[in-house]
Amino acid sequence: AGWYWGINKWLKLLAETLLIAYVATLLGAVGGFLLAFLAAGNLGVSPWLRFSVRRFLEFCRTVPDLVFALIFVLAFGLGPMAGVLAIAVHTVGALGKLFYEVLENIDQKPVEGLIASGASWTKTMRFAVLPQVIPNLLSYGLLRFEINVRGASVMGFVGAGGIGQDLIEAIRKFYYPDVSAILVMIIITVTVIDLVTERARHHFIQQAS
Repeated sequence: AGWYWGINKWLKLLAETLLIAYVATLLGAVGGFLLAFLAAGNLGVSPWLRFSVRRFLEFCRTVPDLVFALIFVLAFGLGPMAGVLAIAVHTVGALGKLFYEVLENIDQKPVEGLIASGASWTKTMRFAVLPQVIPNLLSYGLLRFEINVRGASVMGFVGAGGIGQDLIEAIRKFYYPDVSAILVMIIITVTVIDLVTERARHHFIQQAS
């Protein structure tokens, strides 16, 4: 019981960590989803635009999210906004690549049929492409949420909010009981999220097959 003297404060910070991961995943998934249609090689996009978008996605996922967090902390100050933006940018790059690879593996026959009937590019994406890929996109989005929860747990190391700020403080002050207590909380939280999202992913994958 002595480990969890700060349970009320840690639970609030843990909730903030989950909120950072959730908002960042949502923003990153929307950005990656939109850019994926411009990066896919089979959807009639200009080669130069496709090349530029792919390089941008590479940049977003290559730079570590902690580096982005440091940049956003300098720009916006300490707090969860920096963590949200850092994880969101990294998520755009990671999910954008996964999403456009899913798009490149679709069945082209429905696409060709709508194009032959005179449908616009937007309508072709809506009615011929999206129905084929939505389950896989949702599955990848849930997988990324798991990863982002872990990432958000250490955003506090650079002042970007979440439970990590108390964890790094406990490490610096050699409060090892506090370090152990916080790590146990994080492990249990991540394990529960993994189990829940794993079932959801399997459900979506079965729907796709």
